[in-house]
Amino acid sequence: MASDDYIYDEASGEWISAADAAAKTGDADQIEVRDSVGNLLADGDQVTLIKDLTVKGAGQTLKRGTLIKSIRLTGDAQEIDCKYEGIKGLVLRAEFVRKR
Repeated sequence: MASDDYIYDEASGEWISAADAAAKTGDADQIEVRDSVGNLLADGDQVTLIKDLTVKGAGQTLKRGTLIKSIRLTGDAQEIDCKYEGIKGLVLRAEFVRKR
């Protein structure tokens, strides 16, 4: 695109330059996932539960203080994918965990 091209930004309702639009979409790909106290989470981090959580479909309750190792970010700002023995496909909300 030429430097004088403009694109309509539906989020703001304004016409912005193509360079600004490209920079904006680059920033949108980087989703920040934060735990209950505001620490930035990344793939492979260890987290601890801050609340007892009943796991639907597993008939099990994860107790407060349970260590979850090696989390994966899902692309959603509030969900993290976890592995825990006996539970397949465990997805936790970031508001219920604290980074170790």
